[in-house]
Amino acid sequence: MKTLEDFNFEDKKALIRVDFNVPLDAEFNITDTSRIDAAKPTILKILEDGGSAVLMSHLGRPKGKRNEDMSLQHICNTVSEIIGVQVKFVPDCIGEKVDEAYANLENGEILLLENLRFYEEETNGDAAFAEKLSQYGDIYVNDAFGTAHRAHASTTVVANYFSENKCFGYLLAKEIKAIEKVMQTGEKPVTAILGGAKVSSKITIIENILDKVDHLIIGGGMTYTFIKAQGGQVGDSICEDDKMPLALDILKQAAAKGVEVHLPVDVLAADDFDNNAKTQGVAVDAIPDGWQGLDAGPATLENFREVILKSKTILWNGPVGVFEMESFAKGTIAIGNAIDEATQNGAFSLVGGGDSVAAVKQFGFEDKVSYVSTGGGAMLESLEGKTLPGIAAILD
Repeated sequence: MKTLEDFNFEDKKALIRVDFNVPLDAEFNITDTSRIDAAKPTILKILEDGGSAVLMSHLGRPKGKRNEDMSLQHICNTVSEIIGVQVKFVPDCIGEKVDEAYANLENGEILLLENLRFYEEETNGDAAFAEKLSQYGDIYVNDAFGTAHRAHASTTVVANYFSENKCFGYLLAKEIKAIEKVMQTGEKPVTAILGGAKVSSKITIIENILDKVDHLIIGGGMTYTFIKAQGGQVGDSICEDDKMPLALDILKQAAAKGVEVHLPVDVLAADDFDNNAKTQGVAVDAIPDGWQGLDAGPATLENFREVILKSKTILWNGPVGVFEMESFAKGTIAIGNAIDEATQNGAFSLVGGGDSVAAVKQFGFEDKVSYVSTGGGAMLESLEGKTLPGIAAILD
């Protein structure tokens, strides 16, 4: 696996695919800079070697049309502040203006190209477009894990034009190693905590990780499909009736592989999907009609905590309750606290996939776990056992 450490960038121009697809408010202020912060070490290594950096990224989904609301010019000043170097911006990503800016780029300087997705050729993985991009660097660096599962021109196809002169940036290398640690090299016992609303969205992950884990904790909305499949009463809780046979099959597969599955035993139920709803604690398999389970109960959380504390490797993907509502956030916070404690005791903990990352940030656990993945879809496809095109292109 080639990384930045395999290259000296002195007098070289690095073409870096970063993931600066950051959230903006109505005034175009960045509301979460973590993706830019994450790219900083890679960019600085290249500049400190005595090279220069050409940054390319997408922002939003302009669908192949120029849209000023999604121009990367909006983020240029913030990128300059975070990196500590004034970033030059060019209002295109291919063509004469870029050619000129690239020709004038000196060692120690950074050039940010315009939104790649203003061209539909980017998402189509167009070879001619990728070849044009490839002219803006001596070495190609992919540091965008968030888009590594897409076979786009800038993430995958462009690597074909660099033969040996391509590598992973620090962020992408860290992501690959973190997933490897959970899926292949992690110290046992290995525990996966899977939450979220639906079994159907997690089925390929569950089937792929059953060979790798010792404990599988299931929480959140998909709990109720498992409980109802076993004959429990789930009231008005979210439930995929058509996935009940699948839930039973997962339990059977887990038993055959010696994996201990831990389901909730009690829940906090509410009479409405509302933060101010009436609530009551009930057994998970005896939720009254008109009530729905919206968070894990105290006995469940104690059981889960015990499992987490005896684990040496932990994967957390998905909350165990509707954490966006304060009344139903206690379970997810308790899971975060248990993982924090296990991590302090020497466990390796990886958090990845949309809502669990949002929860970790919301409740201040970012620095209390070993690693927080920056890529939602890419992380999930890695856990499903898929080879990501953006990673394969560098390894090729």
